[in-house]
Amino acid sequence: MAANIKQNHHHIVSKVGIIGAGISGIAAAKQLSSHNPVVFEATDSIGGVWKHCSYNSTKLQTPRCDFEFSDYPWPDRDNSSFPSHLEVLDYLYGYAKHFDVLRHIKFNSKVVEIRYVGHEQTEHENIWEVHDHNNVNDLRQAGEFGSLLKGRPVWEVAVRHTSDQSDVVQWYAFELLVVCIGKYGDIPRTLPTYNDSKGPEVFSGKVLHAMDYSKLDKEAARLLLKGKKVAIVGYKKSAIDLAMECAEANQGPEGQPCTMVIRTLHWTVPSYWIWGLPFFLFYSIRSSQFLHERPNQSLFTALLCLLFSPLRRAISKFIELYLVRKLPLNKYGLKPDHPFEEDYASCQMAILPENFFPEADKGKITFKTTSKWWFWSGGIEFEDHTKLEADVVLLCTGYDGKKKLQSLLPEPFSSLVVDSTGVMPLYRGTIHPLIPNMAFVGYIESVSNLHTAELRCKWLARLAEDKFKLPSVEKMLDQITKELQIMKRTTRFYKRHCISTFSINHSDEICQEMGWTSRRKSNWFLEAFSPYTSQDYREN
Repeated sequence: MAANIKQNHHHIVSKVGIIGAGISGIAAAKQLSSHNPVVFEATDSIGGVWKHCSYNSTKLQTPRCDFEFSDYPWPDRDNSSFPSHLEVLDYLYGYAKHFDVLRHIKFNSKVVEIRYVGHEQTEHENIWEVHDHNNVNDLRQAGEFGSLLKGRPVWEVAVRHTSDQSDVVQWYAFELLVVCIGKYGDIPRTLPTYNDSKGPEVFSGKVLHAMDYSKLDKEAARLLLKGKKVAIVGYKKSAIDLAMECAEANQGPEGQPCTMVIRTLHWTVPSYWIWGLPFFLFYSIRSSQFLHERPNQSLFTALLCLLFSPLRRAISKFIELYLVRKLPLNKYGLKPDHPFEEDYASCQMAILPENFFPEADKGKITFKTTSKWWFWSGGIEFEDHTKLEADVVLLCTGYDGKKKLQSLLPEPFSSLVVDSTGVMPLYRGTIHPLIPNMAFVGYIESVSNLHTAELRCKWLARLAEDKFKLPSVEKMLDQITKELQIMKRTTRFYKRHCISTFSINHSDEICQEMGWTSRRKSNWFLEAFSPYTSQDYREN
């Protein structure tokens, strides 16, 4: 740490610490409010990616009613349009003010170090005596996970508080630490390693990651793009939104085309209607998810699932036929080789902005699919040795959430947090069986990440109050393995840790552990054919 930073070694002791005040952080603070948690937010605002990784054009990908807390409906929840990122931030602030969450948050407070101090009299002591921390068979013998709140500190956290007046590092001590820093933002996924003279240093134009672009105000963003030849690397939501902003900045005869450089094609959807049917019918109701494999199935349901597998493939094909007919995917070479279901099962389905393909038809957006590319002085060169001239290269290459997390945690936890397959092994998407008195919220994905985070925070709050006990470490690891095997069999993109094809089952099991009924609807018809939302999980 820099010499001019003042350190306060007197520890402030509290029961619960929460790192991050995005969606997951404020949900955790609300559910754990009886423990008077301390929330550390590195910036001056709540909202996480909605505040710091959004463009001017960024919108929610779902209607309001699919993105709301169970006890705080949107003021105009029946409005079917997708709210802008500013409207989402207003909603999150409204929630935080309504439930007095803001009083728990320390803004401009960046966690710079975490120490484990729970060695004495801990059920996990035998874990840390294992010499090879990658040997899961040894770690399985750890037995019970134990209570989350032990009555004494387990984690010490160093926090740099920055304000106009001072720059101080203060130490805190917590019984439970909840990590809500998320998978996105902060650390951009780095560029591939280039051979000599093929990296960004040889390029005479500007190279920006989407994270840098999102920090520009509206006018600066427009000036960066206007009249410039722009290459956008990527083909997910952020890349598509950026291509639209680029096309809008380049209207008129002086405008230049924007080229999307695509390494992996993904299915895109124009709206939540397929052949005149609402999209939720295919994947978001209990009867449709019954067709999909899920953990802990009985032999009978597993056989039924096998029997219905041709129907599952047919549904995916049915949607693909509609998309190929509705969108000019063949015309632009944008039809993926993998089934639609694989993108849905990995939470990678993007909703297209209304004018996306009309702008492509006008020549404002062009496409280049390639597996390899590198820089030259005037732009980008591809493996077929064709060259693309560019003034600006924008990298929508995602974020390295695992690196962000590993850089924060001390050893051996830093090595344990991601397994050999590259996935975070989290029980109920929240508890790492090999990391004591710590919880993670916001690391599994589903169709509605807000709903997923809130329900797991409710589960976590009850677990902290000892209203139920966790299974043994071995049983938790087995459950995690079952879920991961299902993801691997469903999609090649399993590392995203998405539960969208068995999300209702995931929620069922959480409800059962909390002692709630897992059937949340008022009658069997709604139970089978009505989509589940956060409103179904309001506390009785």
